Amino acid sequence: MDLENQQRIKDLAEKYGKDDLVVVLGGGEAEACGLAAETVSTGDPTFAGPLAGVQLGLSAYHMFELKDEVDPAVYEEQISMMEMVLDKDAIIKEVQEYRA
Repeated sequence: MDLENQQRIKDLAEKYGKDDLVVVLGGGEAEACGLAAETVSTGDPTFAGPLAGVQLGLSAYHMFELKDEVDPAVYEEQISMMEMVLDKDAIIKEVQEYRA
């Protein structure tokens, strides 16, 4: 997760509170999604960004996990193709580890 997005999430958590925020990820690699989920949950593990040492405790979900929450036509148009070419199960498993 880049430094700008870390700062945006930190600012939103400060403004709205941690209980009212959920992070939605859309990355295509399990490891990158896991790193992003870890960053918003327990802090930036690389200690390079605004969330270094900051445990926001936010829950992160990958867009694949939210399929039933999205208009089916929008999901089909914007995301369904990615389900066919990415390792959906590995991505979901990686992100879920940081919510456990």
